[in-house]
Amino acid sequence: MGTGRDLEIACDESGSEGENLTTPVTDVFAHAGVLLGAEAAQAVIVELRERIRSPATEYKANHLLRGKHRSALVWLLGPSGPIHGLARVYLLDKHFFLVSRIADLVDPYGPSLGLYRREDTEALYRWGPRLDGWPYLLETFNDVIRGRAETAAFYAQLSALHSSELRELLDHLAATRPNLEAVLARRAGDPRAIPVLDPLIPAIVQGVLAWSSGGRSVSIVHDQQTTLSEERIVELKEILGDPRLAARARLAGLTLADSFVDARVQVADFLAGVARKIASEELNGRGDAELTELLRHYVDPASLWGHAPSWSRLRP
Repeated sequence: MGTGRDLEIACDESGSEGENLTTPVTDVFAHAGVLLGAEAAQAVIVELRERIRSPATEYKANHLLRGKHRSALVWLLGPSGPIHGLARVYLLDKHFFLVSRIADLVDPYGPSLGLYRREDTEALYRWGPRLDGWPYLLETFNDVIRGRAETAAFYAQLSALHSSELRELLDHLAATRPNLEAVLARRAGDPRAIPVLDPLIPAIVQGVLAWSSGGRSVSIVHDQQTTLSEERIVELKEILGDPRLAARARLAGLTLADSFVDARVQVADFLAGVARKIASEELNGRGDAELTELLRHYVDPASLWGHAPSWSRLRP
């Protein structure tokens, strides 16, 4: 569980689709971290195998989400379960995240630093869908970031939007083209550049912030991810070294592991997978009151979530 004063946190995610935020298969991204030693994590896996009794070589969250295994899921998340008080999960509403990236063009690293422009993001999230052309604006921005559309196309659509509620913010965004072009130029020329619309890095940053809250350094053991190349891990450390974060976030190191081999990461995979599903059901008005109540004890209050009705039930 770490050496000295360090905490060693095992992490995994669910719902990652890279930078595809306008046509995703899943509408929620979840990133989980657990503070368990290897033996304790293995004991969780053994117990779940005993309760589920599936012949699968490696268990995944979908095993727990089947109705016939509900009791195993309730046991895992419950107050007397093996991860209660030893795990947390960061939830991200992908639509809200995309809107936050538009609102934050003035400071491209804002969301990664946990300093995104909340007031502006919430205003766009609330009023944007009422505007003609709003879906096309989101799609074009997503395509610009992914290199599939020209910057000019985004700003042309932005200039066509008219809203008395958003007039000042839209004027502000119209002047951000140099910032967006700088982000795109850096992305094209630097292999370390963090993918702007991939939620994984902001989730890890927030995880380090949350687990560092007691003043201890954090070492992360993360499931293998193509996003987490050696170059990007270096960039991640630089982000966490930003003066706005350095006093609160202490990353001692980050290594990658296979969930099939590391039981701690597999437990994190369970939590991320079930959290994403439970949260998505709440977001879409199909929430399960018992499971949501169990999950909310693990939810990071800094989760990036814009839908107020579902957040009122999910927030810790």
